[in-house]
Amino acid sequence: TFHLHNRSNALLDESEFRGVYSGHEVSCHGEKHVAIANASEVSRISEIMNNRLLLEKKAGYPVVGMAYPCGGVNNDDRVADIIKKHTGVKYSRTITTNSSFDLQENLYRFDPTAYHLDFEELMALGEAFLALKPETPKIFYVWGHSYEMDYGADYWVKLEEFFKLISNKDDIFYGTNKEVLL
Repeated sequence: TFHLHNRSNALLDESEFRGVYSGHEVSCHGEKHVAIANASEVSRISEIMNNRLLLEKKAGYPVVGMAYPCGGVNNDDRVADIIKKHTGVKYSRTITTNSSFDLQENLYRFDPTAYHLDFEELMALGEAFLALKPETPKIFYVWGHSYEMDYGADYWVKLEEFFKLISNKDDIFYGTNKEVLL
């Protein structure tokens, strides 16, 4: 899933946008990437709605997901309730990793399992996930920013090790946020 805000996609027209993001789920991240927890209710709604509607136009399908902008300062129950009631968003991911594979009830403050640059934990959790023999569904949710991969010379190599570990398993469903969460 790609979470985009206006500055990252404004240069692409609709056909270019659809080509670049074909096969991916596009989700909103806020129109101006502001700390929405500190904004008025009207500003919060506007920040999410403007971004969601622009992305829907560019993507050509309903955008129902979101990642909170500005890290952990934007995911409290008050903001989640406003998003749920007023924006058309169906789920919103935080950056609060929980190292858990359990399903979550509150999709408006959805906490990921792991952060993509915490390679040691990512590999350990990957091995633990593969060792599970669950009687109920489990989820392994990894979050991160693609631009962060440029910060370390070996980041791509390390992330590829994780992908090799976790991929091509017949008993795992691999899907977008919408496919898995909804």
